[in-house]
Amino acid sequence: MQTPHIDQVIVQLETIISDAIQSRSREGYFAALYHKVTCKVRDGILAGDFEDGARMELFDVLFANRYLDARTHWKNKQEVSTSWKMAFEMTEKSGIIILQHLLLGINAHINLDLGIAVVELARQRNHSLDVLRKDFNAINTILAALSYEVINELNQMSPLLSLAGLHANNNSMFIQFALSNARDGAWCFAEDLYTKSGTGYPALIKQRDLGIATLGTGIAQTKGLMKFTMFFMYLFEWKNPARIIQVLHQYKKSYFKISRKSFLKKHTV
Repeated sequence: MQTPHIDQVIVQLETIISDAIQSRSREGYFAALYHKVTCKVRDGILAGDFEDGARMELFDVLFANRYLDARTHWKNKQEVSTSWKMAFEMTEKSGIIILQHLLLGINAHINLDLGIAVVELARQRNHSLDVLRKDFNAINTILAALSYEVINELNQMSPLLSLAGLHANNNSMFIQFALSNARDGAWCFAEDLYTKSGTGYPALIKQRDLGIATLGTGIAQTKGLMKFTMFFMYLFEWKNPARIIQVLHQYKKSYFKISRKSFLKKHTV
């Protein structure tokens, strides 16, 4: 079987982004964010920032494929996890802010998919989870840097974004739901899932999915004063999905040209 490569993931994400820009689909919001993360991980692999670069590449592909497969199943009207179903359904609705779209994707992919990908990697490589912990934690540094970048982009497109902080303990809703914090929960889920076998394995995933979907409902369907605040933020937010996707994706355009060249060289016979 051919070894998967992170360049293939980047190419697929770039295709999703390009299609979303053409069709003005909000689906491209999360894809653009995920593209940033994937490119940064690839940079780290090339720079030797991880304990085992080849293993990290396999991990990234296993993880990304859960999103890519879920999207394909959704497009083909096949069954997907409840968490992803909610995230995809919300891309077809107006009235929720850009931040909520991003958080719904993060909710499904990190809070559900990440723990599963960790366990899949550990079992494929016949590793204990402890062997993977150092590289798993190394990504948190990447995510922390990206969080500030994305917040700056969101502030450009959603000038009243800081109002979300009125309802949170931290500076903004995005910080409260930081990628690194979500990853901590994903690791705890992986530790529990790693001990399961037989019917207990899919049963725990289903249980986790329902819990994460409930969290997603809270993100998408705000109540009370928070609902009013979100509506007010939405009124002053950019409304053109193509323009929003381009801003979320713009800093990686030159990188992708290099990435595509690398991909073609590596995979052309």
